[in-house]
Amino acid sequence: MKLRIKFALLLGLVVLSTFTITFYSVSSFQHQMVLGQAERQARMLSRQILLTRRWVADHDGLFVIKKPGVESNPFLASSEIIDQSGQVYVKRNPALVTRELSDYASQVDFCRFRVTSLRPVNPANTPDSFERQSLLDFETGKEEAIEISQGEKGRTLRYMTPLKVEESCMPCHAEHGYQVGNIRGGLSLEVPIAWADQAIARNNRYLLLLGLATFAATALAIFLLMDQLVVKRLSRLAGAISSYPQHPLDPENLPSEPDEIGDLSRNFYDLGQRLEISQSELSSTREKMFHNEKMAAIGQLAAGIAHEVNNPLGGMRNCLKSMKETPDDREMRDRYLELLDKGLMRIGHTVRQLLNFGRETPITPQETDIDSLIKACFELLSFHLKNIDLLLDLAITNPYRLDGEVLKQALINIGLNAVQAMPEGGALTVTSREEKEWLTLTVKDTGQGIPPDHLGRIFEPFFTTKTPGSGTGLGLSVSFSLIKRMGGHIEVNSRPGEGSTFSITLPRFATPS
Repeated sequence: MKLRIKFALLLGLVVLSTFTITFYSVSSFQHQMVLGQAERQARMLSRQILLTRRWVADHDGLFVIKKPGVESNPFLASSEIIDQSGQVYVKRNPALVTRELSDYASQVDFCRFRVTSLRPVNPANTPDSFERQSLLDFETGKEEAIEISQGEKGRTLRYMTPLKVEESCMPCHAEHGYQVGNIRGGLSLEVPIAWADQAIARNNRYLLLLGLATFAATALAIFLLMDQLVVKRLSRLAGAISSYPQHPLDPENLPSEPDEIGDLSRNFYDLGQRLEISQSELSSTREKMFHNEKMAAIGQLAAGIAHEVNNPLGGMRNCLKSMKETPDDREMRDRYLELLDKGLMRIGHTVRQLLNFGRETPITPQETDIDSLIKACFELLSFHLKNIDLLLDLAITNPYRLDGEVLKQALINIGLNAVQAMPEGGALTVTSREEKEWLTLTVKDTGQGIPPDHLGRIFEPFFTTKTPGSGTGLGLSVSFSLIKRMGGHIEVNSRPGEGSTFSITLPRFATPS
C-alpha cells in the first residue's frame, strides 16, 4: 500500500475516531438534556396541578353549570345545587378537576396526568404497575418516581409524586379513615418526549453527514498534501538511490527544500560522495594487494626457477671454458655451440613464463583455452614439483570468455598452497569439467590437510599457519576475491592427514565458440 494512502487512511481513521467519540458524546448529552428538561417540566407541572388542587380544595370545590358533557360526580355526596332561577350547577372536586384538565392537555398532545391510589374510590383511578410500585415506594418515604417508557408514539417520561392529606381534604376523605399527613395516593404524569427524540435524530443525521464530509475532505487533503510534499519528493530521492552508482548523483535532481526530506537528500548526497572516495581508495588498495600477492608468488616461483636457470648456466660455462682451452677443436665448438643455444633457449623460456605471470594487465574477459591455461600454470610451478606427482585430468575442450590472467593468478596461488602442504612429497591432481551452466576446476593434494578450527578462516586476509617469512597470508584471500569478481566461488574440503580439495566454480559467460 502506498505511503500517501496509508497516511490518508490513518489520519482519516483518527478523524473518524475523534468524530465518533464527539458524536456519541453530543448525542448522549442531548439525550440527557432532553430527559433533564422533561423531568423539570414534569416537576413544574406537578406543582401547578397540586396548587390547582389545593385551591379547589381550599374553596370546597368548584361549581360549574351542568350541560351535556358536564355531568354530576357520582362519587360525591352532594354533587349538585340549583339557584333561584332553576340553573343546575355540578360540583367539581380536586380529583375531577385533575382528570378534566388532563383530558384538555392530552387533546393537544401536551401531557397526561391523573390521580391514582392503592385504595381508589373511582375504579378509573386504579394504578398500573409503575404507579403501584411508586405508591409503595412513597410509603417508605420516597418523594418522587421517574421512568422512561416506550409507547406507540415514541418515548414518554412518567413522573409520579405523592398526594398527602391536608386539612382542606378532610371533609371528603375523613370518612375514608385518612388523617392529615397521610398519603392519599399519587399524582401521575406522562410527558411525551418523542418530539425531542425526532429533533435529536435530525441533529444526529446532520452531524453524521458533517462527520463523513469532514472525514472525506481530511483524507483527500492529506492524500494530496502527502503526494505533493512527501511522496513525489521521496520518489525523486528513491530514483536517485536506485540509479546510483550507475549514474552519478546530481544535486539538481535531488529534493533541496529546507526540511527533513531535504536534509535526508543532502545527507545521501554527502554519503554518496564519501562512498565514491572510499570506493576509489578501496579499489586502489585492492589492486595493490593483488599486485603485492602476485609479486610474493613470483618470489616463491623465482626460488625454484633459480635452480632451473643455474643448471644450464653451469653447463654453458663449462662449454665456454672448454672452447677457450681448445680453440682449434672445431668439432667440439660446433657441438658446444648447439648446447649453448639449447641452454639459452631453455633459460629464455623460463624467464618469459615468469615475466608473463608478473605482467600488469587490465581485467577484461576474453576467449580463453582453459585447459591450456591450467597446463601453463602448472608448468610454471613445475620447478616446485620435484618430488610431487602431477596428474592433469582436463576435459574442457572449448574456449570460454573469462579473464585468463585473473584465473591464472588464482590457480598459481592455490597450486603453491597445495605444494607447500606436501613438504615430503605426494600427489597433486588437477581436473576441469563442464557442467551445465558452470565450469568446475579442482585442485586436490595429499598433504597435511587443514584443521577444522582453521577451515572457516583460510580465506581471511593475512590468516596463515606458515612460519614467519614463509607466506603473507593473502594468497587464498586474493584467490577468493578474484574468483568472486568473475561471478564464481571457491569451496574447500579437507581433513587433517588426508589432504585438501579446492573447487573453483565459474559461470559460462558465453556459449562455446
